[in-house]
Amino acid sequence: MEKEKLVLIGNGMAGVRTIEEILEREPERYQITIIGEEKYPNYNRIMLSNILQKKTTVEEIITNPFDWYQEMGIELFVDNRATHLNPKKKEIELLHGEKISYDICILATGSRAFILPISGADLDGVVAFRTIEDTEKIMAAASTYRKAAVIGGGLLGLEAAKGLVDQGMNVTVVHLENWLMETQLNEKAGKLLKEDLEKQGLKFKMGAKTEKILGEKRVTGLSFADGSELEADLVVMSIGIRPETSLAKEAELEVGRGICVNDYLATSDSSIFAIGECVEHRGVCYGLVAPLYEQAKVLADSLTGRETDGYHGSMTYTALKVSGCDLFSAGCIKAGDDIKTIEAYDEWNHCYKKVFIQNNQVVGTILYGDTTEENRFLKLITQKLDISELNPIALLAAANGEDEALNDVTNWDDFETVCGCNGVTKGTIMQAIADKNLTSVADVTKHTKAGGSCGKCKDKIADLLSYALGEEAPTTSKGICGCTDLTRDEIVLKIHQKGLKSVSEVYQELHFKNPEGCSKCRPAINFYLNVAFPQEHQDEKASRYVNERLYANIQNDGTYSVIPRMRGGKTDPQQLLLIAKAAEKYDVPLVKITGSQRIGLYGVKKQDLPKIWKDLDMSAAEAYAKAVRSVKTCVGKNFCRFGTQDSMGLGIQLEERYEFIDTPHKFKMGVSACPRSCAESCVKDFGVIGVENGFQIYIGGNGGTTVQESRFLTTVETEEEVIDICGAFLEYYRETGIYAERTAPWIDRLGFEHVKQILLDEAERAKLLSELEKAGKREEPWHQTIQDTELQQKLYTVGSGEQK
Repeated sequence: MEKEKLVLIGNGMAGVRTIEEILEREPERYQITIIGEEKYPNYNRIMLSNILQKKTTVEEIITNPFDWYQEMGIELFVDNRATHLNPKKKEIELLHGEKISYDICILATGSRAFILPISGADLDGVVAFRTIEDTEKIMAAASTYRKAAVIGGGLLGLEAAKGLVDQGMNVTVVHLENWLMETQLNEKAGKLLKEDLEKQGLKFKMGAKTEKILGEKRVTGLSFADGSELEADLVVMSIGIRPETSLAKEAELEVGRGICVNDYLATSDSSIFAIGECVEHRGVCYGLVAPLYEQAKVLADSLTGRETDGYHGSMTYTALKVSGCDLFSAGCIKAGDDIKTIEAYDEWNHCYKKVFIQNNQVVGTILYGDTTEENRFLKLITQKLDISELNPIALLAAANGEDEALNDVTNWDDFETVCGCNGVTKGTIMQAIADKNLTSVADVTKHTKAGGSCGKCKDKIADLLSYALGEEAPTTSKGICGCTDLTRDEIVLKIHQKGLKSVSEVYQELHFKNPEGCSKCRPAINFYLNVAFPQEHQDEKASRYVNERLYANIQNDGTYSVIPRMRGGKTDPQQLLLIAKAAEKYDVPLVKITGSQRIGLYGVKKQDLPKIWKDLDMSAAEAYAKAVRSVKTCVGKNFCRFGTQDSMGLGIQLEERYEFIDTPHKFKMGVSACPRSCAESCVKDFGVIGVENGFQIYIGGNGGTTVQESRFLTTVETEEEVIDICGAFLEYYRETGIYAERTAPWIDRLGFEHVKQILLDEAERAKLLSELEKAGKREEPWHQTIQDTELQQKLYTVGSGEQK
């Protein structure tokens, strides 16, 4: 039997999701053709702002590569578009002359960015922000020009503006209304958002009506209704979208604001269906991804003959993808005669909450600053729970322990949604894990789509995986190693209570099963003692890993790497000469620039270590230690035309102040002179980015096998404030961190808001800095700590086979 011909016009997220859903249900039912206007395969459009914000690349947002279409037997046209749709002939004509017949046609033409119909809108440098091509144009302009204006203070406009700041531009957001994101936030939350974005370097011109774009060939600025002007080399328009309905109108389909469809996504022609942003359903057009995916499931059911109740509209909710601005908005957020509200503002913590109530049910909410209760409110809204028994305080704040339980996805009912973008429930994920033996978040995403859009739910997916695979957090305490059942907190508490001052005392008094300890607990106990009694406890070098004892990193062939310290990546001819002579003298096989802007000598023999350090006469760079390791810097404003601050000078100050201080795990810093972040500040434990009004501070970024972007802490005006906050951060990490725990999981464990509150409290910061002063620094270069040959040889023979 010959297959029906199904043609999809539009290669975007909603249309291709429909095809995926059809293929899952009946992979052999249709002969499928997809027509795409862009040159790219299907990609995740909502991640475009992450490209601008340097969080991802174009390749990483491709959802279905070209190979997928071939594997699925789909005929694909790209960089082409449908120009005519003839329902009578059931034929589609393409821009390049092809004519394609169909039995069923799906219109997924999406929407177009609205461009203000004003003078100058066609100048070079005036762009929309809608496609990969738009994003590439913006990034190209950012590499050449400095001043940008973003017209539109909505969700997409703010994400674009933050991306331009991250690209190193001076950005002003021009908004017609008096507060930001006015369709998702009320005035109070909108103004709080503006304050936080200003701290991140954005500027705003509110209540401004743009009348003209200035320039002859390329844009030079904007002119406003009040007579004022703004200089700009780049103008990004982000003032809304308009459903793309031209094909539908030509085909004489029913069209309102969008292509009109019924509950089964059928148009006024029985052979033509429509889905996505181009659609108008019950008078509503949707521009968020979650409703479009709900439509896709209904349409796939309908086109494969499955029973369906149809599509009945969607409850929308929004979160902004800008670091340091936590907001959540859901449901109806407009008060009226029959909709009452309760609100609370915590000025101290910069948090705001407003709840909208109708007929004893929560119908909407706005959360700003603290969004930990978003799941609780989403449940109240979607399940239409009766709140008549709750007083205002109980409604605004969960009972003690209740919020934690609600946020624990393992406690959710199977019907509750984990991935809002893709409409994937807990039950669906758990079933897929069990049926398909899934063992990673990537596997879950591949089979269920959960986590495949904005990615916000990936932590919850990981929790469900751990729970399903039997690796949930134990209900009883687990010791730090096999020598004890005591946890880190229990050990540290007993060290203070009993006044224990040595590793051997800890083992004896706390009844460790192995009285000598092991290679896992010895360095941990030594570190906890150093922090607890920095002046009384004598650092026990025998308890440190071999790399730390030898001031060198053991390599896979048994030789060592020697890395002298170069503060902030800065060196001089004399230092380079010493390194060159040492490399020649000891026949070093590899001399390499390291990732931390230093020069490493690789392949040094163990017996040569004391001599090479003596010849170098330089401090060790701690490239092997659980300590403050390095500060990576760019050249800064003294040399770079984009630099706003002296990043190299500040980086050297930080390194000189905090080098050789022990931490639970390696601790790296980055100082960039501008938001281009050439020092990769946003994947460092402590990152600094220079902006025109001071320094943005980011914390908890980690590279490695699990990459964690750092989180925005605050903006300060002076270098002294940066140095003090860094010191307080270091000491709090030292006092509360588990040995071998990086700063990212440490912050997750303690809670970012808690760490932020501690660090930004002046009294707490002063207390932490005082404690850090007591800690002092460990001894520095190798050749100063080893004085006689006999001791050297003794140390060389100890622990050569220990874990690094």
